[in-house]
Amino acid sequence: MNPDNVFYAAAVWIIPLVIAIVFHEVAHGLMARALGDPTAHEERRLSFNPLRHVDPIGTVVLPLALAIAKAPVFGWAKPVPVRAERLRNPRWGMVAVALAGPAMNLLLAGVAAVAIGLVAGNAMADGAPQGVAGFLWANLTNFLLINIFLAVFNLLPIPPFDGGHVVEGVLPRPLAWQWAKLARFGFPLLILLLVVVPMVFPGASIVQHIVGPPADALIRVYLGFASLFA
Repeated sequence: MNPDNVFYAAAVWIIPLVIAIVFHEVAHGLMARALGDPTAHEERRLSFNPLRHVDPIGTVVLPLALAIAKAPVFGWAKPVPVRAERLRNPRWGMVAVALAGPAMNLLLAGVAAVAIGLVAGNAMADGAPQGVAGFLWANLTNFLLINIFLAVFNLLPIPPFDGGHVVEGVLPRPLAWQWAKLARFGFPLLILLLVVVPMVFPGASIVQHIVGPPADALIRVYLGFASLFA
């Protein structure tokens, strides 16, 4: 396995990314079902089968292109359907449903940290892992990084991110209704903030200045946790 091979580079990013975003979406559906909305279950979306969640662009094409370009890798899956009116408490239920996704990613990052300490950490006792061990090490490391990045990124307080749903839940109802209307502009807003603004204003990268610092701090905490199992 050659780490410099483009297919190797794509695999060690896309495999952990797909797992992370599938678990993220299923967490939303599980929380919704626990709070009274079985829509995701009825539509067979409470499955960890990636094929039920894959968005061709967000799960395959974009991450692959970013991996090949050696740029930060991110993506998304098809959102799990949630109907607020079926929740026992629609307003706060939607807040809980929104937070379930990032919470799952932070939990998975913890699992990755333990695995890094127990498996990859032991492999490194004889030097940097090579071959299958190196592939496992790269996947575990990227799995930790991706889950932390997804958790922090999705908590940005703008639609259509999970943080936007949290803001909608805590705002007074008249303001919440107006806030919810911004969701229709979610994808153009995403492109504007992540692509256009950094191109026009190189020092105004949201990823670098807003997502980066808390994500980096969490990564240090999780890697410290991983060292306890080495």
